[in-house]
This record gives sequence, structure tokens and C-alpha cells, in this order.
Amino acid sequence: MEVINALGRRKTAVARVYLTEGKGNITINKRELNEYFPIGTLQYVVQQPLFLCEVAGQYDIKVNLDGGGLTGQAEALRLGISRALLKISADYRPKLKAAGFLTRDPREVERKKPGQPKARKRFQFSKR
Repeated sequence: MEVINALGRRKTAVARVYLTEGKGNITINKRELNEYFPIGTLQYVVQQPLFLCEVAGQYDIKVNLDGGGLTGQAEALRLGISRALLKISADYRPKLKAAGFLTRDPREVERKKPGQPKARKRFQFSKR
């Protein structure tokens, strides 16, 4: 099996996923999954598509993660892994789609406007 690559994005995080047959190792920016995401919930978020398709431990995953915070990176990685699994087999599509793992979350941070302290917050108005 050749290397399968896919891209996942969330907020400003970008995950480039490279999937090969192996023993289930997940390497992120040349570090282990447990080391890169020390929080258990984020490790679970990353592995959700693998558990759902019952292929955990069958593929080695190498990832280049860039931008964003930890949660955004974990969710970008989840989308990238889901897209890579689709390239392996289209049979996974109904499960992944039902779980919502194939939808790119479009929410981004709104930009700060000039003359305001934040994006929507206004300075206090005083009539006199």
C-alpha cells in the first residue's frame, strides 16, 4: 500500500496527514501522540475516526500540524484522518458522515474593527 495523504483544517490549524499500513503509531511533528496532546480528551478526539471504523492499530499516521491552538489542531487532525480513511475505502463514508467527521467546521475568529475594543464590543457611549 502506498502513502495516502489528506488535509484537515479547523480555525487557523492545518493538519497534513500521511497514512500507511503499520502498527497504529501516530506521530505528530516528530513527537508521539501522548506527548503532543497530553490531555486525554484531545487524544480521544484524534482517534475517534479510527475507533469508529474499527481500524485502530492497522495504520501508521504521520502528521504535520501547523497553526491554531490545541483544540483546533486536534479537530483538524480528526478531519484529516477521516478524509484519509475515505481514500482507503468508501465503505467508511456513512459512519463518518453520520458522526459528523467529514464536515469542515467553518467558524473562524471575526476580525477586530477599528474604533472598537474587540470585534463587536463597543466603547461606552456617553451622551454628555
